[in-house]
Amino acid sequence: MLSSFRLFLRFIEAEEKVKNFGFTVKVGGAVKLNQHKREGYTDFTLGGEAPERASWSVTRADFDNILLKHAAQSGASVYEGIRITEIKISAENPQQPVASEWKSDQGSGEIKFSWLVDASGRTGIMSTRYLKNRRFTQNPALKNIASWGYWKGAGMYMPGTNRENSPWFEALTDETGWVWFIPLHAGVVSVGVVLSEASNRIKKAQAADAKAHYLSQLQLAPGLVKLLGNAELVSDIKSAADYSYSTSDNQYAGPNSRLVGDARAFIDPLFSSGVHLAFTYALSGATTIAASIRGHCTEEEAIKFHNQKVGVSYTRFLIVVLGVYKQMHAQGSDVLSDIHEDNFDRAFESIRPGRIFLVQQTIDFVSAGPGLVGMDPAIKERLSKRLDPSLLAANGPFLPAKALAEASGDDAEARELLQRMNTTKAITGMYNWAENFEGDNLSGFAMVLKRGSLGLKHEQIA
Repeated sequence: MLSSFRLFLRFIEAEEKVKNFGFTVKVGGAVKLNQHKREGYTDFTLGGEAPERASWSVTRADFDNILLKHAAQSGASVYEGIRITEIKISAENPQQPVASEWKSDQGSGEIKFSWLVDASGRTGIMSTRYLKNRRFTQNPALKNIASWGYWKGAGMYMPGTNRENSPWFEALTDETGWVWFIPLHAGVVSVGVVLSEASNRIKKAQAADAKAHYLSQLQLAPGLVKLLGNAELVSDIKSAADYSYSTSDNQYAGPNSRLVGDARAFIDPLFSSGVHLAFTYALSGATTIAASIRGHCTEEEAIKFHNQKVGVSYTRFLIVVLGVYKQMHAQGSDVLSDIHEDNFDRAFESIRPGRIFLVQQTIDFVSAGPGLVGMDPAIKERLSKRLDPSLLAANGPFLPAKALAEASGDDAEARELLQRMNTTKAITGMYNWAENFEGDNLSGFAMVLKRGSLGLKHEQIA
């Protein structure tokens, strides 16, 4: 889970429940995209000075159960073992759902509702069956297959330091994918490999079985092999397609309905973006429904805000993932087809002087020095003594290529640091609660994130 995860939990008063479960604390993450360079590191806790910013590496079944019980304790009616078989649409409005049919082992029936939030995961009932607007990526970089298993007896990343036991992510030496090493509780480590669809098909055909295929790919990650040491694989190998998708018309809401989570869109699991985005979509859905009910705006305005909010959030992560894959694969593949231009404009409006940066230029900045991957803090501190402090400030200027080259001169380390700072500024809204939610002005509205007063407020457009 990302550092932003705690802010969502705090808002719904579930933070202490997750904290007390015993999940492995996640103080940051190490990423090695190039075998010829040191790994980058994202430090959630600022070198241990802000432990409250640490997150956790969770087991999804346990985490989901905590949230389900918390929802029930907070007043939600929870019905388990129920399957929705059909959604009924209004005769007057072909986009407005009004009821659903359900089945369980005990029987079946129909339930009418005033509002529908589709959180049906990748099944995406509204999107796939009724709106028929799901669009799978055509970009090879985002059509991947993941295989994973669970191990015991592995080592840990940088024991005895303020980075101890952080997750490890590493690009394969043959540039066909990447691996993850995520410490869980009870001494278990999740180890997975993500390959492009084409590479997975070719490699799997050459292996005796799924386990042999999986183990052979782990050997292409020297850092991972070192961390595993003499660890023992204690599970079967699981696999799943990681095909990114969104909607063809950029519509994630309709009259009295909202799409959230994977029912709305799915993006590559690089950087553990799934839960962050799911919570973002859910918060936007709840906020816009509350705003419509409370008369903060019209339902049409609420729909527009939700569409823009989730589109912008998805695009911010998409830019980062595409940039990292470009670096990982060491090739300039076409990455533009999956980026909705309007979403890109909104996602980076605050850091672009006018509209002089193209999508490809921004991706080049990301691939040149992904801010999420971060530079070693010691190197950053040393370089800060010979660079203009304003260039390293979180709210400092976003430097176009020419200005960046002039500021760094022939200093390769300084250039890398400024590239990383550039990217950090471009995507900072993903993690900053105030900027990403209350400060995100979309079509003249901004979120009001106050318990009991959730909704939207008019915001003057600068």
